[in-house]
Amino acid sequence: MLNYRSVNITASILILLLICFHFLFSISLWWIFPICFFWLVLALLGSGLIGWNYHLKALNSNPNANHVAITFDDGPNPNFTPKVLELLEEHQAKATFFCIGKHIESHPDIFKNIIKNGHSVGNHTYSHSNFFGFFGTDKVVAELIKANKTAKETTEMDLKLYRPAFGVTNPNIKRAVNQLKLTTIGWNKRSFDTTNLNENQIFNRITKNLKKGDVILLHDTSEKSIRVLERLLLFLQKKNLQSVTVNDLFNVKPYA
Repeated sequence: MLNYRSVNITASILILLLICFHFLFSISLWWIFPICFFWLVLALLGSGLIGWNYHLKALNSNPNANHVAITFDDGPNPNFTPKVLELLEEHQAKATFFCIGKHIESHPDIFKNIIKNGHSVGNHTYSHSNFFGFFGTDKVVAELIKANKTAKETTEMDLKLYRPAFGVTNPNIKRAVNQLKLTTIGWNKRSFDTTNLNENQIFNRITKNLKKGDVILLHDTSEKSIRVLERLLLFLQKKNLQSVTVNDLFNVKPYA
């Protein structure tokens, strides 16, 4: 299995064997460099591709489910989250919102409305710092605790679902998640709705080979995403696919 532990063990064994062969058969130690290079490439890819489950286990899809799960990152947003909620209500769909702690502080009423409308919410860090992947374990723990504290002060709910900022994972984040006993939620349908892709490209990315059990990543942060969501909900209706919360899709507890 390709993960952080197995790759590290394999790389260490190869380097030890190379050193032994160097003394026994005069094989050049130069081969250490390509081994280290491939180790570094795998570590970088594994840190950025949550679907690999390289550093920690994330729930990315559920092939045994009969539904799909639409998820939203980076809210609550006063301009777009209410529009998302209206569309979901109109189409009788449920979703999961991974919210940033400081945005919960700024827009507590919107956060409450998400839950009131029957959707679930999760921890998406407090600050969503661009440098989150470089934080030490203690700082990651502090971020996640602060986000959960903010949510609990707003709704009295202790969040147990976690979505990594930018989808980045590493050993420090793994230790923090394990310490706080959070359930990490990934995705297998990334829309790239925060990039320069146009509405049609984003919609086609999501709907191409869409199947039961898929987890869709969107953001409630732009008008473009709202238009994509409206088309997606109509598409799901035609395909007789229902969007549910990730806790229903994976049968996990969203709150302590």
